[in-house]
Amino acid sequence: MKPVRVIICGSKGRMGQALITSVKANPELQLVGEIDAGDDLSQVIDRCDVIVDFSFREATGKIAKLAAEHKKALVIGTTGHSDAEKNAVVETVKTIPCVWTSNFSTGVNTLFWITGKVASIVGPQWEIEIVETHHTAKKDAPSGTAKSLQQVIRQAIGKEAPAHALRIGDVVGDHTVTFGTSGERIELSHRASSRETFARGALRAAKWAVTQKPGLYDMQDVLGLK
Repeated sequence: MKPVRVIICGSKGRMGQALITSVKANPELQLVGEIDAGDDLSQVIDRCDVIVDFSFREATGKIAKLAAEHKKALVIGTTGHSDAEKNAVVETVKTIPCVWTSNFSTGVNTLFWITGKVASIVGPQWEIEIVETHHTAKKDAPSGTAKSLQQVIRQAIGKEAPAHALRIGDVVGDHTVTFGTSGERIELSHRASSRETFARGALRAAKWAVTQKPGLYDMQDVLGLK
């Protein structure tokens, strides 16, 4: 079986470097392009089967448009988009398989699933709050993962859960959901210690995406949690 050919967008960033290292270590994948600010994706896009975008939110729309024009699968890992930006990308990728999620960690996606189950059990009578911690260079707050947790809770019980953001040192990513009521509480936590966790998940999504029909997917689809 031929390896899946991958282009990494945002190749010089922290996640980009982790992705490149992971691709090179995986015999099922082949790195055919490294794209960063100032590079022209259109010059190399025909070499690939899938594009993995961890650049920045302002670039996602252009990358999605090129992927759709060239019928290439797309994995999006950028966060912090406005509703208008999200809607534009969703419209653009209708003709290709696209995996777009706020967090590619298997553990975090398990946290999403468990959070929805716990919220459904305790119901809106319990108080629920989210705390997330990341490194000081992270621009968006609260994190995309925290927003996804809010969405999971809202879908489960129709209740809003506040999210609090901390920016401290070089923390890769910590998320805790606390459910509380009189006399007891439940805490669900996930802590990431390495960016390779997210890189491996994104590349798992990339291999999965090239076998799918056109549509918008998330990591829950990749992991079979839906």
